[in-house]
Amino acid sequence: MRVVKSRARVRVPATSGNLGPGFDSMGMAHNVWDDVEVRLVAGPTTVTIIGEGQDTLPTDGSHLIVRALRRAFDVAGLPQAGIEMVCRNSIPQGKGLGSSAAAVVAGLLLLRGLVDQPELFDDATVLRLATEFEGHPDNAAPALYGGAVVCWTDDAPHAARIHVSPDIHTTLLVPQAELLTETARSVLPTQVPHSDASFNASRTALLVLALERHPELLLAATDDRLHQAYRADAMPASANALQALRKAGWPTVVSGAGPALLVFDTLDAQTCQILEARGFHVVLAGMARGAHLVE
Repeated sequence: MRVVKSRARVRVPATSGNLGPGFDSMGMAHNVWDDVEVRLVAGPTTVTIIGEGQDTLPTDGSHLIVRALRRAFDVAGLPQAGIEMVCRNSIPQGKGLGSSAAAVVAGLLLLRGLVDQPELFDDATVLRLATEFEGHPDNAAPALYGGAVVCWTDDAPHAARIHVSPDIHTTLLVPQAELLTETARSVLPTQVPHSDASFNASRTALLVLALERHPELLLAATDDRLHQAYRADAMPASANALQALRKAGWPTVVSGAGPALLVFDTLDAQTCQILEARGFHVVLAGMARGAHLVE
């Protein structure tokens, strides 16, 4: 494998991990994108950020995409170079919409656009390396493969696509507040009752069935006892909206670690107005394909 191009560009979608009961094992890609372009140079590494994170993300070699790309170069046995990168970000930061997973997958996939044998850096390798960065594959897998996925880990991470019914539509509810993933994970207990684990196992299995063939089961299938209630105090506005939406019959879950919410339906105008008045940005995202290079 040799570097044969000096430029590459990749688009990576936002994602929701967990999907309610599928804690760390299910995810979905949304039609909200980060677009990243890189040029290899002899000089220092610089990053220009346009859009989300432009005032907060680093603009040097510590940027997560740069670190992921450098990791890809090391794994491929290729020499490092200076990097000029332009990131056009639409994925909100700190909202539970997979911005860090998108960054990692973007950095890893950029290698394919620069080398003569991209097939040698296959999806299994990208998922393994992305999971090393993320700690679990439930955001990286849908960012890479698109659609909805079930993922698991044995000696390596794996993912399988769910064939989602075309009758299912999705809406994202993005609040103004942010929540660090580390904070959201810190409030989870180290042990849970066996009854709660059994409950979530049944709901996760039901969710796969509901997504594939039975949308009418989505409200029951998206119930959870493992993580959302424990995180409620860390995101009170989202927790209140989640409870109200589910009580009204909308199949709603926390997107990843939150505080964004994912609704497996298209909300009516009145409900959208109420949510917007409470500070939520309503996004009719829909499912998306996976990350891909742009010629």
